[in-house]
Amino acid sequence: MAGRRFQQRVAFVVTSSAEYDVMVAIPGGSMRKRSSAGAEDEHETEIRLLPFLLDKGPVTNAAFRQFVRDQKYKTEAEKFGWSFVFRDFVSDDVKSKVTHTIPSAPWWLPVQRAFWRQPAGSGSSIGARLDFPVVQVSWNDARAFCRWKRKTLPTEDQWEWAARGGLARASFPWGKSFRANRSNLWQVSETSATDITAWLPSTPSRLLDMLGNTWEWTSSPFPAPPGSRQQMFVLRGASWIDTADGSANHRAEVGAKMGNTPDSASDNLSFRCASDGHERNAHADL
Repeated sequence: MAGRRFQQRVAFVVTSSAEYDVMVAIPGGSMRKRSSAGAEDEHETEIRLLPFLLDKGPVTNAAFRQFVRDQKYKTEAEKFGWSFVFRDFVSDDVKSKVTHTIPSAPWWLPVQRAFWRQPAGSGSSIGARLDFPVVQVSWNDARAFCRWKRKTLPTEDQWEWAARGGLARASFPWGKSFRANRSNLWQVSETSATDITAWLPSTPSRLLDMLGNTWEWTSSPFPAPPGSRQQMFVLRGASWIDTADGSANHRAEVGAKMGNTPDSASDNLSFRCASDGHERNAHADL
């Protein structure tokens, strides 16, 4: 990110708290998935998927708060006592108390007392953001929420199939060409960008937020770095810190993914739930 100035395009806006529990029926089918064990071993594999249900949008702060209250749940960020926050969202007072950073990613600051209810540390709040996606949740936290709802995290194949919505070769959930008003990504600009005031469905399947805004946890394992035995899981969808052209961080498109450890959290990680339909919610959008 050195040498460029980035503006956050919009705060998290997804769906209303009344809709968070709505699920969309995703039909089964098959898709070609590109995989690679190395630069000279890239190939495509046909993936077949059964019908399933997927949350219309990411889990909101309001929904996660209900879970925490019902289960007396404490997230891993709360247990650790700190979590990662993007530097632009950290007050000068909090920055002055940060004692170390990650050399390879100095824009992420380890902030004391940052967790889902105060995602940027002391002084921050979700009070005016109950309809926003919950952040600062680890894979383990997301799994606990899904179990409470009698649901699961989607596999990365389910996530991609739903995001594509039948557009097999499209780079974006809505088609082949990038459309800024369908996503929340970083814009390379010398002036502040205008906030999006209304959120649009991202896919023909009527799903929201399938590109940008927040990365979303899946249940699929991610290959650990060479020599590492640490378990990792796939995140899909890219977030506000990524760009459509890949000029910074990840290239935001349907196939974009990264991996992280199951106890990791930050202010751009969220999730949504899936179901095979056996525990279908009464509000399923069928």
